[in-house]
Amino acid sequence: MTLDPNVAAEFVKETAPGFSPRVGIVLGSGLGALADKIEVVASIEYENIPDFPKSTVEGHEGRLILGRLGGMPIACLQGRVHYYEGGNPKDLAVPVRMLKLLGVDILLLTNAAGSFRKKMKPGSLMLISDHINFTGLNPLVGENDDTFGPRFFSMENAYDPTLRKHFAAVAKELGITLHEGVYLHYLGPNFETPAEIRAFKMLGPDAVGMSTTPEVLVARHAGMRVAAISNITNLAAGMSKTELSHEQTLECAKLAAEDLETLIIVFLETLKRELLKAHLRSTENGDD
Repeated sequence: MTLDPNVAAEFVKETAPGFSPRVGIVLGSGLGALADKIEVVASIEYENIPDFPKSTVEGHEGRLILGRLGGMPIACLQGRVHYYEGGNPKDLAVPVRMLKLLGVDILLLTNAAGSFRKKMKPGSLMLISDHINFTGLNPLVGENDDTFGPRFFSMENAYDPTLRKHFAAVAKELGITLHEGVYLHYLGPNFETPAEIRAFKMLGPDAVGMSTTPEVLVARHAGMRVAAISNITNLAAGMSKTELSHEQTLECAKLAAEDLETLIIVFLETLKRELLKAHLRSTENGDD
């Protein structure tokens, strides 16, 4: 049975009546600490939300937090569900569609990823400019739900150019190095073989991971604006002598976690100011 995001959204609305988030944030492996900075309105375990997929991976706490961060009303998914966890791929559409129903129109995604570039070492941050979905899976396969978006939709500029410029400007102001590049989604749960990495290099990606593209596909289908940042936790398989493991991913995610948290908070602060300016201009022009 396919899960229903409407049921999930109604439950959340009843839990936090009157709260309407503008920005959704998804926290990847080892990045859950940002949730501690949120001025919490409500915190709900995934397992308590009806018709909502459950995360089973260590480092993904499995909690929805509603509140304010950088002055912006947000909905934070502290942990995500992946294709490799099994179940119906269509269920991966539920979290993002629930956010859309709650009022979210901007989605910020984070993940842990391996680097194809030796100069982009563990502890680096990469702003995603585009992606390659190498999984062969898509949560939108099947009957289209016209209430969210059209059957066919464009993925050009899937990672919003304006939001990317905004992130780059904030990073420069803070003195944080923010690389930019293409992300390749590998199904997992195993890490890639060195031979696969050599093959992938010919496709031109800059980082590889096991998440993110499902959320981007669902968000763009629903007309949401998207920005995503990879926390580089390792060089891709065969590029260093370090043996890859999930434990290493979680440990290395801490290297740039503080920079990523600061970047997102200041981004939200400046975004709030820009949205307020846009609202004031609209009001002055007589638009409601």
